Amino acid sequence: MGGEQFEQKEGSPELLQSLRSKATELLFREEWEESIQLYTKFIDLSRTKITKLAGSDPDSIHKLKKSLCLALCNRAEARARLHDSSEAMRDCDQALEIENTHFKTLLCKGKVLLGLSKYSSALECFKTALLDPQASESVTEYMEKCKKLEFKAKTGAFDLSDWILSGFRGITPELAEFIGSVEIKKSEGSGRGLFATKNIVVGTLILVTRAVATERGILGSEESGEKAQMIMWKNFVEEVTKSVRRCDRTRRLVSSLSTGEEEEKLEIPDISLFRPEEASETYDDSKQDLGMEKLLSILDVNSLVEDAVSAKVIGKNKEYYGVGLWTLASFINHSCVPNARRVHVGDYAVVHASRDIKAGEEITSAYFDVLSSPLEKRKEMAESWGFSCKCSRCKFESLLSVANQEIREFEMGLERGVDAGNAVYTVEEGMKRWKVKGKDKGLLRASYWGVYEEVYNSERLMRRWGRKVPTMEVVVDSVCDVIGSDERLLKMLVEGMKQKKNGGCSSSSIAEMEKVLKLGKGVYSKVVSKKKAMKTLVGLE
Repeated sequence: MGGEQFEQKEGSPELLQSLRSKATELLFREEWEESIQLYTKFIDLSRTKITKLAGSDPDSIHKLKKSLCLALCNRAEARARLHDSSEAMRDCDQALEIENTHFKTLLCKGKVLLGLSKYSSALECFKTALLDPQASESVTEYMEKCKKLEFKAKTGAFDLSDWILSGFRGITPELAEFIGSVEIKKSEGSGRGLFATKNIVVGTLILVTRAVATERGILGSEESGEKAQMIMWKNFVEEVTKSVRRCDRTRRLVSSLSTGEEEEKLEIPDISLFRPEEASETYDDSKQDLGMEKLLSILDVNSLVEDAVSAKVIGKNKEYYGVGLWTLASFINHSCVPNARRVHVGDYAVVHASRDIKAGEEITSAYFDVLSSPLEKRKEMAESWGFSCKCSRCKFESLLSVANQEIREFEMGLERGVDAGNAVYTVEEGMKRWKVKGKDKGLLRASYWGVYEEVYNSERLMRRWGRKVPTMEVVVDSVCDVIGSDERLLKMLVEGMKQKKNGGCSSSSIAEMEKVLKLGKGVYSKVVSKKKAMKTLVGLE
């Protein structure tokens, strides 16, 4: 008898009303986890009662289902606020099974889908919600937002020019996930890589991807900076762990990344897995964890820092040290002759061509500084990253170094601090004797860029050596041709233009300006389409 009274109490209208009221109050107070707990209890009790009433009390069942629908919607809202997108989607779908035009649920599901970068699916939710009498202007605004982001996701038509010209004022522009003409294939050098399926012109977007998680901070002195980095790494790992547990798709994407072992056995994922709109959103009841050991290995191999030599941070984050995980960008391998760079905008990584790329060519970036880094120094840096670089530049310089005692003596001279002008003259004359021609000249100039830079930045050295060495423009062009656009090459050209102007020369020629702007696109990408904005970034405004 006591058990029956307990069951009756558990399913009583008074208890259900009390649970729903308390859960709603917690929701309004933004106590998400607590509200989820009470909504879960309410939902379970309601479902039990509906089962017991089956076929006996249609009116009561109808009322309970309406309450159940709203409770599922509210729990979805709380879960969405905690970025638990998979569970939020599950709740929305279950609510819509009860009432397929439930306004609040459609609105919630649309927002979740928008957060998952599923722009067209989100748009359909908002379109249906707009038919409801409760619909306000905000639904129309969400629809317009979906349309704009969907267009950007399909075309890659981003333009940050106005934001740059405003001095990065206001909120960071919202970008959309975009994947250009690329595919994932086996890489000759290291496991899997990203490859161009069409010819890509310098500055063209390759992909725009949002981070699984990021962690940023301002580093202090060396000692405090190391401590700050350790704390940031710990926080970063925690954020990635949360993201993986709360989103099935994120877990699948992160699971596809390398742990650094048995690369040759890894599957080649289809690029569609990384296209949010094409990827199916399935639910995994098992919630299998990646395992902390595997996850840490994945993060160790695939995490990217925002202050890397191949990256440029623009906007509010430029003073920060940042680390993040961008899944598709993780497939980009290193090369000492890179053809791609990253621009970081908010939580998005914008990867673009830093020089022209041919169809079938692998997309590569520099994991470390490959400008002013001779072969032996690059070997050391590659070893610290846990790999051996086998790019065309390393092969060429290895062969040249083995066969040429002069180069070894020259590099020893550089270590002793020989005159920079003499060093440049020695390299240029040596290339004639070593029969180094064409693009290979650019490779050696890139390796010894430090002495070239010193000469071109010194009036004294230029007076002495200027007639005996190539012009700055010739050297910059040859280096850029082989290692892609680099901020230091860009700075050199800009300073050269300014010196001409300050020296009383007439204004720079259109050809010189176009060369600077083209190099600027290689550094910052074509997301900066207005010349005035690009001039601002490169320091000509």
